[in-house]
Amino acid sequence: MFEEMIGAFLLIFAAEMGDKTQILAMAFATRFPVRKVLLGIGLGAFLNHGLAVILGNYISRLVPISTVQMIAGIAFIGFALWTLKPDKEEEEDKEQRLRFGLALTVALAFFIGELGDKTQLTAITLAADSRYPLMILAGTVSGMIATGALGIFIGRKLGDKIPETGIKILAAFVFMFFGLQKLYQTVPDRYLNVQIVIPFICILALTVILMIRSLIHIRRKGIQSALIAKSKMLHDYYLHMKEDLNNICLGLEYCTTCQGNQCAIGHSKIIVQSALDNQEWHEISCGTEAEHLQKPFTKEKVLDSLVDTLLLINTIRDEKSLAGAHSIRNHMETILFGEPIGKFENMESYIEKVKEKDTALSEKIKSMFRMSTEICEKSG
Repeated sequence: MFEEMIGAFLLIFAAEMGDKTQILAMAFATRFPVRKVLLGIGLGAFLNHGLAVILGNYISRLVPISTVQMIAGIAFIGFALWTLKPDKEEEEDKEQRLRFGLALTVALAFFIGELGDKTQLTAITLAADSRYPLMILAGTVSGMIATGALGIFIGRKLGDKIPETGIKILAAFVFMFFGLQKLYQTVPDRYLNVQIVIPFICILALTVILMIRSLIHIRRKGIQSALIAKSKMLHDYYLHMKEDLNNICLGLEYCTTCQGNQCAIGHSKIIVQSALDNQEWHEISCGTEAEHLQKPFTKEKVLDSLVDTLLLINTIRDEKSLAGAHSIRNHMETILFGEPIGKFENMESYIEKVKEKDTALSEKIKSMFRMSTEICEKSG
C-alpha cells in the first residue's frame, strides 16, 4: 500500500522538477505567504488529480479542455500584470483578511493549469492500475507540494540576492510566458493571424513596459512597499530591543540561574528571539508582580525600552503584528508600575492612564516620546 504511495510521490516529484508547477510556485511565493502557496498547491493538486479523474469525462462533454486551458492562459497573463502592480498599504490589510481566499486563488490557478497536463494523465494511469487509488492520490499530491516547496526554497535563497523589483519582474515574466504559451496552444487557428496577434502583443507589451517603468520609478525614489517597510521596521525594533534587554537583564550574578519565562525580562527575550527567528510564541504567565518589583532593574533602561515600544506601536497600526511588542510593553509596565497598563486608544489616553499610577513617570514618558518622535522625523 505504502509502496504505491512512495512510487507515485517519486514519479511526480521527478516529473515536475523544473516544470511549470515548480516555477509557478516560486512566482506565487513572491506575492503570497509561502504556507498559503503550498496550501494552494495541495488543494489544486487534490482537485486536479481527484475530482478531475472522477469527473473528467463529464466535464469534457460540457466544456472542452482546450477552452479551459485558454481560460488558464488568460488567468496567467492576469497574474503577471497583478504581480507588476505596485503594493499599496490597504492591500496588505486585505490580504490579511482574505488569507484563505489567497490559497483558493493559487489552488484554482494550479487546478486549471494542470488540466490535461502530463501530471494529471500520470495520476490517472497510476490510479487505474492501483489496488489503493487513494494512496496514489496521496502520493501525487504530496509530490506536487514537495516539488513546489523545493522551488520556493531555491527561489527564496536566490531572492536574497535579487532586489524586490527584480523578483517582481522575473515572476511576472514567468506568468506571462506560460499564459502566452497556453493561449498559443489552445486559441483556434483562425484567430492566430497577423491582424489579431500583433495588436494584442503590442498592447500587452506596452502595458507591461508602463507597469515596469512605474515599479522602477518607485524603486529609484526609494519607496518601499508597505509590507517590506513594516517588516523592516519590526525587524529593526526587535534587534534594538534584544540589545536593550541584555542591558536590563541582571544576569546570573543576581539570579544564579536564568528564570526564563518566569521573569519579565526573560520572557521578553524569548518574544524577541522568536520574532527574529520568524517563529510563533505563546503568551504565558511570567511570575508575580511582587517578584518583578523586588528585582533591582535599572528603571531608566526599562523606561527607554518602554518608550521605544510605544513609538513602534504608534507607527504601526496592525495589532496582529504588534502582539509581541504589546507583550513586551506590558512587561516593562509591570516593572515600572507594578501592573500592565492594558489597552489604550492613542498616546494621549495612554499618558492619562500612566498619570493615574505615577505622575512623574507620565511626564517623563511624554517628554521622551516627543523627543524620540522628533528624532525619527528628522532622520526619516
